[in-house]
Amino acid sequence: MEKRCKAHCIVVSFPAQGHINPMLQFSKRLEHKGVKVTPVTTRFISNAIMSGSSSSSIKSYLDRFWKKLSGSDCPVDCIIYDAFMPWGLDVAKKFGLVGAAFFTQSCAVDSIYYHVHRGLIKLPVTETQILVPGLPPLEPQDLPSFIYHLGTYPDFFDMLLDQFSNIDRADWVFCNSFYMLEREVAHWFAKLWPFRCIGPTIPSMYLDKQLENDKDYGFSFFMQKNDVCMNWLNDRPKGSVVHVSFGSLLAWGLKRSDCYFLWVVRASEESKLSKDFAEESSAKGLVVRWCSQLEVLAHEAVGCFVTHCGWNSSLEALNVWNMGVKAAVDEKEIARRETIESCIREILEGKKGKEIKRNASKWKELAKEAVKEGGSSDKNIDEFVANLVLSRSSC
Repeated sequence: MEKRCKAHCIVVSFPAQGHINPMLQFSKRLEHKGVKVTPVTTRFISNAIMSGSSSSSIKSYLDRFWKKLSGSDCPVDCIIYDAFMPWGLDVAKKFGLVGAAFFTQSCAVDSIYYHVHRGLIKLPVTETQILVPGLPPLEPQDLPSFIYHLGTYPDFFDMLLDQFSNIDRADWVFCNSFYMLEREVAHWFAKLWPFRCIGPTIPSMYLDKQLENDKDYGFSFFMQKNDVCMNWLNDRPKGSVVHVSFGSLLAWGLKRSDCYFLWVVRASEESKLSKDFAEESSAKGLVVRWCSQLEVLAHEAVGCFVTHCGWNSSLEALNVWNMGVKAAVDEKEIARRETIESCIREILEGKKGKEIKRNASKWKELAKEAVKEGGSSDKNIDEFVANLVLSRSSC
C-alpha cells in the first residue's frame, strides 16, 4: 500500500539538461508539500524528438504510461509538461486531468517568443526599436539570434513558437522565475493565463534550506568529480577568479586579463584551443571538462561569471537588473579579445563592478525570500497544491 498522497503529478520534461534540472527541482518542492511526483523523460521521448517523429507517437506512448499509473493507490491528477512539448496538454485533456505548462526560461524571453508567435513582433525584424510590455526598449540585436537572424535553426525556431499553440487551454502556466525579478512581465502574463512564477528552481541549500540535503540537481549528462576545481579555488583570493562555462574562443581575452580563471571546455571543444594555451596559462588558470557550476559560483573565490546568456541571463539581466556588462561585438558580430579583457577587468576591478556585486547580492536575497515559506513562489506552489487537493476531493 502506497503512503497516502495529497495528489499525484506526472512531470514530463524535454530531454535536455537545462530543462530536466528545473523540472526536477520543482518536483522536489511539490513532494515536500505532500504531492506524489512521477518524472518522465524517457529514451523513447528523446529518440522520438531527435528523429523528428510526430507528436502523435509520443502521445500514444504517454497514453499507455498513464493507464498503467491510473491503477495505483494514488491516481494521477495532473500532467505538468515542459512547454516545449505542448502535446502534453492534449494528453491531460484527453483523460480529464489538470494540465500545467512549465516554462524553463525567463518571463522576458518567453514574452518575446509569445509576441513573435502572435505576429506582434513582425519578421523579419526591420524596426530599429522593439517594444514588449514590461521590458525596456529592445534593439534588433537584443532579440534571440534565430529571431534576429531569421532562418537560422528553423526546427528550433518552430518548437519555440509552438509552445503557445494551445496554451490558452492550460489550467496553470508556471515559469522558472520569481515575481520581484520580473514583476512587470509576470503581471502582464497573468492577464492572459493562470500564470505563476515558482522559481528560482535551484537546489534548496543555496536558497531557503527547506529541503534537507538538497545540494544539487541530482542529474547531469556530464557529471564528474569536482574535487580538483574546489581545491584549486580554495587556494585563490576572495573574488579573484573568473568562471567561464562555454566556448573555446575566449582564450586570449582571458589570458590578456591576467586574472585567475576556471574555464569549462567540453572535450568536443578542446581541439580548438592552442596546444600551448593550457601550459602557458597554468599559473593563472585551470581548464577542465566539467565542474559543479552551483558549487563553483557559490565559492567566495569567484568574482566574475562569463556566460553566453542562456536562461536566463537575458538582456534584461544586464540593463535593468544591472548585474553584468554586455560584451560588445564588431561588424562581424564577434566579441574580440580586447573587449573580453575589458569586461573582465570592469567586473573585477572597476567602479561598476562594485555596483554590480551589490545588486547581485540584493537579487540573491530576494530570490531566497521568494522560495522560503510564505514567499511569493512558495505561496504560488501552495495555491497549486491546494487546488489539486480540492479537485480530488470534489470528484
